[in-house]
Amino acid sequence: EDQYVFTPSSNTFRKVDGIVPDLYDLAQNYPNPFNPSTTISYELPRDGLVSISVIDLAGRHVASLVSGEQRSGIHSIGWNSTNDMGQTVSAGMYYYTIQSGDFTQTRKMILLK
Repeated sequence: EDQYVFTPSSNTFRKVDGIVPDLYDLAQNYPNPFNPSTTISYELPRDGLVSISVIDLAGRHVASLVSGEQRSGIHSIGWNSTNDMGQTVSAGMYYYTIQSGDFTQTRKMILLK
């Protein structure tokens, strides 16, 4: 039986083989803009080290959302607009980036207050 994953930010379905995607993908966070929390979905075609970080417009590290080994598959992580010390961050535009193996991708998100 064919299986599909729905990406709310683009309103699309994507076919996956079982539950293991064939490509790396970092979806647009949803909702965007958001207040006070958002969800970031991503797909990993193989097991490996994964890092997902939030960065401000000046390029400063704000928060580490994922850091470690993960299995292949479809994943999601929430961000509640706090930094690594648990402090609420200012409204504005932020970047989030994923790194896994040779794959790196960055997207923008907007926090409104």
